Amino acid sequence: MTAPAVTRRMKRGSIGRSRSDVIFDAILFVFLTLVFLIVAYPLYFVIISSFSDPVVVARGGVTFLPVGFTLDGYKAVFKEKAVLRGYANSLMYTAVGVCINLFLTIPTGYAVSRKDFFARKPIMMFYIITMFVGGGMMPTYVVVRNLGMVNTMWALLLPGSITVYNMVVCRTFFSTNIPDELLDAAKLDGCGNTRFFISIVLPLSAAITAIMVLYYGVGHWNSYQSALIYLNDRNKWPLQMELRNILLLNSIQMTNPVMTPEQLKEKERLEAIAEMMKYSLIIVSSVPMMILYPFIQKYFVKGVMIGSVKG
Repeated sequence: MTAPAVTRRMKRGSIGRSRSDVIFDAILFVFLTLVFLIVAYPLYFVIISSFSDPVVVARGGVTFLPVGFTLDGYKAVFKEKAVLRGYANSLMYTAVGVCINLFLTIPTGYAVSRKDFFARKPIMMFYIITMFVGGGMMPTYVVVRNLGMVNTMWALLLPGSITVYNMVVCRTFFSTNIPDELLDAAKLDGCGNTRFFISIVLPLSAAITAIMVLYYGVGHWNSYQSALIYLNDRNKWPLQMELRNILLLNSIQMTNPVMTPEQLKEKERLEAIAEMMKYSLIIVSSVPMMILYPFIQKYFVKGVMIGSVKG
């Protein structure tokens, strides 16, 4: 290619773009817009339905804007003592559970990332085996019962206090971001392993710590299976169990052909509550995670990519 042709192409590239590039960008923009609408519309529908008349929503009369604007759904949510109690329980379980998870996962991940740790490989092998081989629900229940944790919050928090995948992500993060030279320099200044971990490693691990808070927090907040198995006292139920109970009892009573007047009245009450609170509960139960995510977002990509790609 001659010099003038190269010059003309460079000028053309700097001034404008070719027709094929424009067409490709237009098609890509339309495709991504459609994907965004497909993903975003269900979320938008939940929001507008939470402010709409439940009868209109049930008839399919809500499409793009709220119809029969009302806050009765939210009022019903905050009037139900069981829902508020479950909300408070979930907040407590999530906060305590995340603290336990971080206390075990991050030190373990750091320990097995140290090349000079003599038991590094056996411990990693032990953890990896548990990813593929589990005792099952019944043996786990027997262990929890023998430890006296049935019908306590510890039955929800301690059995899953450390997740092997999260620990591996932490290990990879530490091995790629905490150089051995930093430890050698700290030892020259008289810094021991414990002080090095607390004073140097933890401040440099904000990204992976934030990711662990998000992973474990979402897991605790959405969990209901453990509560279903181990909790007998309704006063200790988390929010997800209360939501499940309202909807499940409503569907069971709707299928019961023979009901006393009292049962019929209770059925009608649960139907009204369930329909009124359905979308409002989705919004209210999502608020804590929606508040948490913006504070963690800046660490999300960095922590996940560094902790998962290498290793």
